[in-house]
Amino acid sequence: MKISALMTSAGINIGICVLLWSLYSVLRKQPAFVRVYFGRRIAEENRLLREAFILERFVPSTGWIVKALQCTEEELLAAAGLDAVAFNRMLVFSIRIFSLAAILCLFGILPVHYFGRKMHRLEISSEQLHMFTVGNVEVQSRWLWVHSIVLYIISGVACFLLYVEYRHIARLRLIHLKRATVNPGQFTVLVRGIPKTTNESCSTDVDDFFTKYHPSSYLFHQVVYKAGKVQKIITGAKKACGMSDPSTDTTLDQSCEAITYPCSLCGASSDSFRLLPTAEVAKNIDNEECAAAFVFFKTRYGALVASEALQTSNPTNWVTDLAPEPDDVYWSNIWLPYKQLWIRRIATVLGSLVFLVSFLLPVAFIQGLSRLDQLQKKLPFLDGLLKKPYMSQIITGYLPSVILLLFLYTVSPIMIRFSTMEGPTSHSERKKSACSKVLYFYIWNVFFVSLASGAVISQLSPSSSTKDIAVRLAHVIPEQTTFFITYVLTSGWASLSSELMQLFGLIYNFIIKYVLRMKEDIAFVPTFPYHTEIPKVMLFGLLGFSCSVLAPLILPFLLVYFFLGYVVYRNQLLNVYRMRYDSGGLYWPIVHNTVIFSLVLTQVICFGVFGLKESPVAAGFTIPPIFFILSFNQYCRTRFLPLFKTFPSQDLIDLDREDERSGRMEHIHHRLRSAYRQFPGNEDIKLEKIVTVGNDEDQDEGPSSGEPNGEETCEEQEPSRRDLSHPTLKGLPVSRLRDSVRSIAFLWTAEKRSGDSALISASIN
Repeated sequence: MKISALMTSAGINIGICVLLWSLYSVLRKQPAFVRVYFGRRIAEENRLLREAFILERFVPSTGWIVKALQCTEEELLAAAGLDAVAFNRMLVFSIRIFSLAAILCLFGILPVHYFGRKMHRLEISSEQLHMFTVGNVEVQSRWLWVHSIVLYIISGVACFLLYVEYRHIARLRLIHLKRATVNPGQFTVLVRGIPKTTNESCSTDVDDFFTKYHPSSYLFHQVVYKAGKVQKIITGAKKACGMSDPSTDTTLDQSCEAITYPCSLCGASSDSFRLLPTAEVAKNIDNEECAAAFVFFKTRYGALVASEALQTSNPTNWVTDLAPEPDDVYWSNIWLPYKQLWIRRIATVLGSLVFLVSFLLPVAFIQGLSRLDQLQKKLPFLDGLLKKPYMSQIITGYLPSVILLLFLYTVSPIMIRFSTMEGPTSHSERKKSACSKVLYFYIWNVFFVSLASGAVISQLSPSSSTKDIAVRLAHVIPEQTTFFITYVLTSGWASLSSELMQLFGLIYNFIIKYVLRMKEDIAFVPTFPYHTEIPKVMLFGLLGFSCSVLAPLILPFLLVYFFLGYVVYRNQLLNVYRMRYDSGGLYWPIVHNTVIFSLVLTQVICFGVFGLKESPVAAGFTIPPIFFILSFNQYCRTRFLPLFKTFPSQDLIDLDREDERSGRMEHIHHRLRSAYRQFPGNEDIKLEKIVTVGNDEDQDEGPSSGEPNGEETCEEQEPSRRDLSHPTLKGLPVSRLRDSVRSIAFLWTAEKRSGDSALISASIN
């Protein structure tokens, strides 16, 4: 690829970014789209907006960038949780390490590449990108020691920054444990694999077991039921019937006969819609008990001991784990039999592998588009079109990355489905599993398959050995940097602009308000898609590490992406997305392991490249950093990783003693009885043996978890209807403009009414 083709791709993406960012700065000020761009703030503050005409709403501005940059880490932690802080620190780490890499590689290595061979120089726009990679360095060049020194510096600084960030996130996680708001999950253990008995119910078995083996710490329990959609409809219908006439204090007659209703289709009568007696409903619910329960303990330490201990000699019975936060519970999977989970996990792995392999075809097709010579051979009827300079630049420089980006949009929804099939019991666990799957998919298909599907496959024969494959991979990586740069432009810059604009939210908002004429769902605010964005950022980090020494021209484009991402993601976390649950920074170990993998892979690739250049000294210098990086990773796993797997007993005991000393423990025990509700809003339905313990709706798709509990008063549940300005125009002198607009509207209405009156009089006469 020529520099001109790269500049064409860069120009297109820069134009898209400028257009979308300008549109965003205007649309975010419009009252019609305030739910799209300020969903979190509107939902939490319950504000109403004036829709006065203000000129500033139609002028692009950059004030939102300043606000996003001025936000402190404490404010981000309070607004979006520890997961958001960990994601933000990942961007900070990337900016720091690649700023250093850009300085070292652009000023130290790039001149070595460009002047590596004695040849006739052309204009920069006409030069091939290959001239700026290590492929342009002569064999046995004495300048390869520069690459080794820069590689040592980047690896050492990256490990140091990783240690600093890991320590910082671990400290914040301990602070998150000691937060002022008590987490019911610290007192609760989720028990699965409860063995069935013939005479006793599941609830009795749970009570007998924990009373016998945990008598000093056991408090009470709540059984989980296999409550499907039909059961919820029946319960909700009974509540609606009982509250249909709030002015009277009458109750439904449980002994009344069934009422028949004519069918609207065939005209026949049916008595399907009848009120079940309380005893019959309770009996049906009792038969729907599943082998799972939430067991509550008197202290945090008691719950920790019960969750970590092996309860019986059969590890598949009485399986205990610390329960997730109430808003984090994924109720649809709790009722799944524990002994069935291993089958689900195997099926999920097989399905993921099949999807991984099936994606090879579009990636190979995309790589064919990026190589003009192969495209002309395979599609000769395009010769006339490809001879035009601007068309060849668009096809080779822009089109492949766009097609790959469109294909990759299908990855995250499919992987989240696979993760759901595994049977996780919390939303955060489901998203964390999907994050790992998407990350593996990106690394394999975007990085390795992109490398292997072009020149490597065409140049290998069936008799090629493993050494030949390694040599070809090392040779083709600098050549494929051109595709990676265009991928950063399209999937990085352009996708950030799309995230800022919230295109899907805008389309949905337009259809709901102006096409379907439906009322907006105020309570619905989306959560941040960590399982989509973390793998994307980590893939760009892998590209930066692996190409920094070999093809440093990619670093400026990556730096721009990380800077833009730092601003865009902070703005979205503060204004758009709402935190319903927090995993406590559990995404950071995934980030750490990915960076370690990237550093080791970079050393291996450089070892192969230096071997191709017949420089054994430079190749030998890449081996010691591998052992250093792996040793550093093992130290971090020993020092920090246990804090992300469980809670320290010392801190839990201190918290328990403090609560007992202050007298808060009794209040905490009382709150535990209403913490986990499987049927929210049904507290007034008096059915025997029915315990309301939570919500089995997907909190990612349904109402927010920040809604008030049943104990709160009606006054607390009513939103505070404060009339105030748009969030982006707070403090502006808009009162005079508003009065002027109202005066003009009044005069226009009066004139229209007078005209209508005159028309009516004329028609009567």
